[in-house]
Amino acid sequence: MPPVISVEHLRKVYGHRVVAVDDVSFEVEPGEVFGLLGSNGAGKTTTVECVQGLRTATAGVVRVLGKDPVRHAGDLRGRLGCQLQESRLPDHLKVWEALDLFASLAPGAADWRALLDQWGLAAKRGASFASLSGGQRQRLFIALALVSSPEVVFLDEMTTGLDPAARRVAWDLIGQVRDRGTTVVLVTHFMDEAERLCDRVAVVDGGNIIALDTPRGLVARYDPLEQVVFTCDLDELDWLGRVPGARRVIRRGPRVVVEGTGPLLAHVAAALVARGVTPVDLRVIEPSLEDVFLKLTGHLVDD
Repeated sequence: MPPVISVEHLRKVYGHRVVAVDDVSFEVEPGEVFGLLGSNGAGKTTTVECVQGLRTATAGVVRVLGKDPVRHAGDLRGRLGCQLQESRLPDHLKVWEALDLFASLAPGAADWRALLDQWGLAAKRGASFASLSGGQRQRLFIALALVSSPEVVFLDEMTTGLDPAARRVAWDLIGQVRDRGTTVVLVTHFMDEAERLCDRVAVVDGGNIIALDTPRGLVARYDPLEQVVFTCDLDELDWLGRVPGARRVIRRGPRVVVEGTGPLLAHVAAALVARGVTPVDLRVIEPSLEDVFLKLTGHLVDD
């Protein structure tokens, strides 16, 4: 089955000097959640706007559902759903009117009344756009992106402005969208969101894709070390460095961190028992996508 999205050597330059996207290539498979993960200004939004046909690439080839998104925008309009990072509707437009209007433009549109319930907007059905909070507007734009029952939906920082509970509801709903066969392109700077939702993640930095794999694959490739952490009052800990799988032992006051691979917790626990040491708060910290991002880029996502 051919990819839903194919991007080859995409380059986007603003003016004569500002290179926003530089030689980016990737493919998105049918039915997957594909993430573009990076800091603000990394080139994620420009990349996805070129894929949507909202911007014309300076160079490269982009195909969405086998078509050029700029030259065949009309053919693709009913097959794509887009929630943009920055959007606005007329202040007086009511929530139900917006959904009804968008649904009327798309053959085979979803029942917008069901979307009201799913995205927690039923109580705001008759409210004007101007009266909505930031989180309510965000949920409305996601619902509008989905009302056409698109084959591909682009979600650009979809949970920005949502409270923690609403974020988790959004994650569950996007999982349901994927389970129905819709391909999702998720642009995000939230590590937990990418880990939770994405089948594959492209790490974007400085206008380039610097790594691409499943979240687990990225961790295994770039930061495979786990940490066993505990508290004890021993001064001499060199023997912990000889535990099978241990790579490094770090002392942070009373806290001890053993970094390594394999069944590290079992080996550390056995060594502590053999020495007659009773650790406090013994636990494992698994490597995360945030650790990988820091290792690859040299900075945290919001630096």
